[in-house]
Amino acid sequence: MERHSPLDAAGSAAVRERIIRPLVFVLFAVLALSPLNSQTAAAPTQAAPDSARTSTTKIKELYSEQRWDAIVLAVPAVSSTDADLDFYYGSALAQLGRLDDSYHALLTGHRLAPGDKRFPIELAGVSFKRKRNKTATTWLRRALRIDPTDNYANDFLGTVYFLNGNLDAALKYWNRIDKPFVENIQRDHPLRIRPALLDHALAFSPASELRLADFKSSMARLEGLEVFPTPRIQLAARSDGKFDALLNLRERNGFGDNLWEALLSTFSGIAYQTIYPEYDNIGGSAINITSLARWDAQKRRLAASLSGPLRFNPKWRFQFGVDLRNENWDIRSSFTGSAPLLGSLNLRREVVSASVTSFNSGRWGWSAGAEFSHRDYRSVIPGPALTPDTLLQGPQLKQLTEIHFALVDLPEHRFVLNSSASSQFGRIWSQPAHAFLKCQGALQATWFPQFTGDDYEVQSKLRSGGTAGQTPFDELYMLGIERDNDLWMRAHIGTRAGRKGSAPLGHNYVLANNEIDKNVYSNGLITVKISPFLDTGKISDGSTALGSPNWLWDIGAQAKLRVLGVGVTFIYGKDLRTGNNAFYFIAGR
Repeated sequence: MERHSPLDAAGSAAVRERIIRPLVFVLFAVLALSPLNSQTAAAPTQAAPDSARTSTTKIKELYSEQRWDAIVLAVPAVSSTDADLDFYYGSALAQLGRLDDSYHALLTGHRLAPGDKRFPIELAGVSFKRKRNKTATTWLRRALRIDPTDNYANDFLGTVYFLNGNLDAALKYWNRIDKPFVENIQRDHPLRIRPALLDHALAFSPASELRLADFKSSMARLEGLEVFPTPRIQLAARSDGKFDALLNLRERNGFGDNLWEALLSTFSGIAYQTIYPEYDNIGGSAINITSLARWDAQKRRLAASLSGPLRFNPKWRFQFGVDLRNENWDIRSSFTGSAPLLGSLNLRREVVSASVTSFNSGRWGWSAGAEFSHRDYRSVIPGPALTPDTLLQGPQLKQLTEIHFALVDLPEHRFVLNSSASSQFGRIWSQPAHAFLKCQGALQATWFPQFTGDDYEVQSKLRSGGTAGQTPFDELYMLGIERDNDLWMRAHIGTRAGRKGSAPLGHNYVLANNEIDKNVYSNGLITVKISPFLDTGKISDGSTALGSPNWLWDIGAQAKLRVLGVGVTFIYGKDLRTGNNAFYFIAGR
């Protein structure tokens, strides 16, 4: 036993040595080789970005040197990972005139870096060179959503709109960079209006920046002078980077510029026994006299008004008017077919009025006035539509106010939404005396759907009104087409056999008028437009004999002809509920 003990110990040690030595060697080799392997593995990973950065830096240097051919050779294709390379590559292609390839490269880069404003700006430039101005403005607006203060993008966008005739939109973006600077204000032809009056109508002056708000205020005041039917202010670029403002104003003077214009204006309503004598711009003062004379035996009318700038300030306009009527009314439910008589009368009404209108700015304005009137009713045939509460007669005093405001103005989209609200508070000294209130509100949208020009115009108007108190018969609302009424349902004619009363009457109404104007011919003197329309409305009243129990729906089309400033409108409408067809026309300035 003792003999074997040392042998066992020595044998165990030898075995351990043979096992441990290889393990130590392997461990040492692993520890020694692992840093080298890690460095060797990392070397390609580091070398790739360094190479890419070197390549991008080289391309950037070529770009700064404007070596477009070298860039295209150095970047043989669009990159799917590096937006900078796509930008330099696409820009170089654009400089070489390869616009389609450039657009594709820049669009790829924009997808990789949607927050980089360089791409939409360059895409806009390529689109502009390709004569796709609408696409160019879309890209520039996208760039400005990224950086609204970018001077180049604002200047470029304003210039594109200016070149396409949209001065409102051009001013919106140019004003962000303190442009345009107007050096002079010039007229494109001599005018009779007093120079001082015209100067005061302009809210901007020479040697100053033209702001969009001042431009719109100027347009509102020029229209408010009522001697310029379609005023225009244009800008002409100068070689020094500034502009001259050109006033393109067609002026109304006297009875007209020539005999034919005077005859057309005065006798445009001769077919329906009406003439419109008018005399404009008396002594160059923008004071106008307008009148109407109708000798129709069923609805005689004589009206006249005098209006002009208040104290020769174009910001304000006064108006005095007189209106005398003698009308026969037959109240019926339709202008055609079987429609029993619901009441009949003869209305005599005399009115004198005065008002002041303020053209505060291009965004909003207001008017206020007063009206004194007297009415009486003769040859009354009572019926369910005519009650004693409605047939109030005697003198009446009424106060009128109105305010209008542009709710939405998007010149780049050529869209405007205007609003207005009005009230009339009156008191009539009948037996006994009564007071009443009329309120109306309106929204009117105008949109030119095309990028440039006025080939199409979409108009939509929503109006609503109501009354409170006892309202005289002649103060009721009427939904129908009639020359003395402005609440048109164009398949509901307001007269039958020449007598008023065949359109729905009532105390409260809602009315929507929608139409699309399409230019079909124009040669400078004659303009022809075709306008399909859709009207819908409802009018209600406490009396079951008045109003309309259901919503009214009318469709149809208009032909609008304008010759020498005189307009004639031919209307065809169809009542979708009854199937009735209506034909009507109206003329005047």
